[in-house]
Amino acid sequence: MAGRGTPATALLTRQKIDFTIHTYEVGEHTSGYGEAAAAALGLEPDRVFKTLVAAVDGKLTVGVVPVSGSLDLKALAAAGGGKRATMAEPAAAERATGYVTGGISPFGQRTRLPVVVDESALRWPSVYVSGGRRGMQVEVTPGDLVRVTGATLDRIAA
Repeated sequence: MAGRGTPATALLTRQKIDFTIHTYEVGEHTSGYGEAAAAALGLEPDRVFKTLVAAVDGKLTVGVVPVSGSLDLKALAAAGGGKRATMAEPAAAERATGYVTGGISPFGQRTRLPVVVDESALRWPSVYVSGGRRGMQVEVTPGDLVRVTGATLDRIAA
């Protein structure tokens, strides 16, 4: 489905990627945005992926993992060819990606960061990731997620 509204959907449209936008209501003070998205959309949490920004040896890197789990920082560091990873400060993640926390998409980021997608994405015919704002998910094939972001696949979920 073609769509506009965020840099993520604009990129997917330009790349001629088939995607579907799914929207849902988000509370003002919601935490656990990914879990809320899965519940609101009636999806298995293993099929909805969150986009997390970490620093691998000081270089910002994106990890995309199921909302049912967490990001294994040691595994992300290894996948990124580094020794140590720490979660990025929210302000640094927002500056680099151009998105607000809870709405960071792996697509259409202001600065193209290295991306590692958890290999469990391949279990699904399609996966859901943030469309670039809170309350909006885009459904894409795992292959398109990896190809458009230039991601590597690895086991990075804990």
